[in-house]
Amino acid sequence: MAPKAKPASTPSQPPPSVEDLFTTLNRHINSSSFQNAVKLSDQILTIAPSDEDAIRCKVVALIKDDRIEDALSAIRSSKKSLDDFGFLKAYCLYRQNKLDEALDSLKALERTDETMLLESQILYRLGKMDASVDIYQKLQKSKVDSLEINSVASLVMAGRSSEVQGILDSLRVKATSSFELAYNTACSLIEREKYTDAEQLLLSGRRVGQEVLMEDNFPDDEIEIELSPIAVQLAYVQQLLGRKQDAMEAYTDIIKRDLADESSIAVAVNNLISLKGPKDVSDGLRKLDRLKEKETQNFELAHGLDLKLLAKQKEAIYSNRILLLLHANKLDQARELVSRLPDMFPESVVPVLLQAALLVRENKAGRAEEILAQFAGKFPEKSKIVYLARAQVAAAAGHPHIAADSLAKIPDIQHMPATVATLVSLKERAGDIDGAAAVLDSAIKWWSNAMTEDNKLNIIVQEAASFKLRHGKEEDASRLYEDLVKSQGSIEALVGVVTTVARLDVNKAELYEKKLKTLPGLKGIDVDSLERTSGVKQVDVPHVAVTETQEEGKNKAKSKKKRKRKPRYPKGFDPAKPGPPPDPERWLPKRERSTYRPKRKDKRAAQVRGSQGAVVREKHDASASSNNSNPKSNQATGSKGTAAASEQTKPSSKSSKKKSRN
Repeated sequence: MAPKAKPASTPSQPPPSVEDLFTTLNRHINSSSFQNAVKLSDQILTIAPSDEDAIRCKVVALIKDDRIEDALSAIRSSKKSLDDFGFLKAYCLYRQNKLDEALDSLKALERTDETMLLESQILYRLGKMDASVDIYQKLQKSKVDSLEINSVASLVMAGRSSEVQGILDSLRVKATSSFELAYNTACSLIEREKYTDAEQLLLSGRRVGQEVLMEDNFPDDEIEIELSPIAVQLAYVQQLLGRKQDAMEAYTDIIKRDLADESSIAVAVNNLISLKGPKDVSDGLRKLDRLKEKETQNFELAHGLDLKLLAKQKEAIYSNRILLLLHANKLDQARELVSRLPDMFPESVVPVLLQAALLVRENKAGRAEEILAQFAGKFPEKSKIVYLARAQVAAAAGHPHIAADSLAKIPDIQHMPATVATLVSLKERAGDIDGAAAVLDSAIKWWSNAMTEDNKLNIIVQEAASFKLRHGKEEDASRLYEDLVKSQGSIEALVGVVTTVARLDVNKAELYEKKLKTLPGLKGIDVDSLERTSGVKQVDVPHVAVTETQEEGKNKAKSKKKRKRKPRYPKGFDPAKPGPPPDPERWLPKRERSTYRPKRKDKRAAQVRGSQGAVVREKHDASASSNNSNPKSNQATGSKGTAAASEQTKPSSKSSKKKSRN
């Protein structure tokens, strides 16, 4: 057998050069094929392990591919010093929401436009809006892309919406130059309560976004996802304008279509729940479950969503979740979630308010008052809303002295008419009449020295006079009414003076009475004769023209009186011992009475023995035998049989009663 021929040896191909690999790497990066870019970067690093460009391309490709942890590992494992990759490391920490570490990494770097821009974004995420705005203002002279978009966003979040138009004018940019800028500018208009202008700007921004994205050949679904924040914000503006039904339909459509980014879905779900309130608690809890981390049993926002939402937005979602749990009476879940909120939002007052709400739901109002008082004492700058909540809890729990004490610790609202009225009512309930009078006197003193256009002095004085008159302090009430007459001169004040002073000094009251204007039509009326009369009696029947004498009138009145007859009782009935009252349903049919219970039917009557058709065959045989034996009687039995069948088909009460007795 001839030996097999050996294949000809092919010359080995030389490995590609580093320049060719970089050319291919550049092509992968331009085509957004980041996974291939990472593989090719590793191939270059096997040839040139210390190539800085290859390491940088690998790190950037990993960041673009959302593999942030791998990018950090590549930076730490590189032989180059971290100073060369300090900015990329800070950006990776920013993407991982490790904001403090990212800020520390930036401090060691030289301040450039890109480091300042990243620092402003980190400060924005940390909630330090004023510091973020300051950096953006320093970058205005630099040529940074989309600087106006981020500047407007920082101003809105810093509560400086009134400065937005000035920034746009200084940068010579129109609000409709991009749909992102239109969105942020509309947010500033919402903060300034210009809802109609915000709605028009959002509609214009959506139109601009559709045109730009269609020119870039975006698919329809991606266009809708890109513009989903505008759709959610439009629904929110409709909600603020009072068009709640339109807002609910818009939110529901966004959630059902699911063509939006996860942060927009989260905002839509939260706003829809707040709009519905406690109407459909179970549906609200199911919608919030869409936002939670799938692997955890307790409610916790998904990791990606947690990184995208601001602290204020996350706090609103967790708060609404707790309120729904309280409405659903799921106190254990609410208690577990409330216990985690102070660590999640340490600078917020919402966790302690929710904790107090949970305690009130558990009928522990006293404990709720204690924790609110402790928080207010620990954080005086946030005590206003806490004291208001404590006052509401105490008033609802029947503790008027604690409620009044809580309101008294808010100095900037002591003079407001609503606060004064509430304090007076609470102190009256607590039996502290002198304290209530002191509240009114303090309010009168404050408004007497106030230099405001909308002065409430007359209202406070009138209520104070009425209060003191009600509690027997006529002299103080008369003095207040006299001051009111001097300052205002109204008819109500004069009437108050007359009615109050008349109890102390009649002559003085008559002097004030003369200042009252006479009513038209009362000049010809003798007041003394009116006082002597017993008043006009109302007559229901028309007047009769025939005159009657006094005696005839008396006789007629006597004849009109009817004689009272004794009631006639049945024979043998003793009214002193009437016995049990008669059944009020005695005139109703038995079937319509509440005590009626139908009798059970006998199930044995419907049982059939043997196979199907056996009974029919026996009846047929019996009828046939009777026909053969007596042909004359066949006609009679046949007619009776048909009659009986026809009667059975008609429903009747008798037949139903017979069936029930069987």
